[in-house]
Amino acid sequence: MKKSITFKNDQLNMAGDLYLPVGFDESNNYPAIVTVHPGGGVKEQTAGLYAQNLANQGFVALAFDASHQGESEGEPRLLEDPAARVEDVRAAVDYLTTLPFVDEERIGALGICAGGGYSVAATQTERRIKAVATVSAVDIGAMFRGEDPAATLPTLEAVAKQRTAEAMGKESMFLNWAPHSLEEINENTSVLMREAYDYYRTSRAQHPHSTNQFLFKSLDKIMAFQATTHISTYLTQPLLLIVGTEADTRSYSEQFYALSNGPKELFWVEGATHIDMYDIPEYVGQAVSKLTTFFGENL
Repeated sequence: MKKSITFKNDQLNMAGDLYLPVGFDESNNYPAIVTVHPGGGVKEQTAGLYAQNLANQGFVALAFDASHQGESEGEPRLLEDPAARVEDVRAAVDYLTTLPFVDEERIGALGICAGGGYSVAATQTERRIKAVATVSAVDIGAMFRGEDPAATLPTLEAVAKQRTAEAMGKESMFLNWAPHSLEEINENTSVLMREAYDYYRTSRAQHPHSTNQFLFKSLDKIMAFQATTHISTYLTQPLLLIVGTEADTRSYSEQFYALSNGPKELFWVEGATHIDMYDIPEYVGQAVSKLTTFFGENL
């Protein structure tokens, strides 16, 4: 059973889908899980799929649209601000604690792709999250900074100029998360971007609220973000990292695992790529089975 809900994030109204277990009884106390979508995603895509699967396993699960995105409020639209997205996770936990059928001592978080990095970052200082899991985790700040920090300086200079232009009344500039059309894909396009096009821009998972765009001036905020800042000291809750053996983003899960000093497990899904883990039944089934055991033991 799925219910469309809204919840408060300070002054913003956040839009979410609350998935309830089969045989739901409001008089019971259930463990609950917040599912956090990838950059550019919305609640109706992979975050909702995982939420639905977890509800089928007996959990209350909440998938929601990030602030400034999807059906959630927030201006300017299509801002990708990691600090805001971490706060979104906290606000989602706030909402779950108000539900009489949720056991506030048994709340977990699951993040996919950039949502994985945001979930891990939130859990480091959000003690109400008792266990955290990721699927195809990405540290979005590290990804956008790349391997050569000096190479980001021209981008930051361009962001600064764009902010000044917008302050003077010029129009906003936007970037695409993935190739917007098939014509943009060539022999130099990475496997990840090819897969992202197939997932987000075709009937496979395309959704009208997922526009494939974000504000160019998000980049200074993204590049300042690091998902692992306090992972070695503050992340004492159990951590599960699920990643495909063929994912070109596997290094982020490996880094999270290496840096964490708490209870942790790195779970490999043989043959899966990064975006295979979003919706391919064979691979999602393996992930959900592992997540069910993990959250069942730790919530």
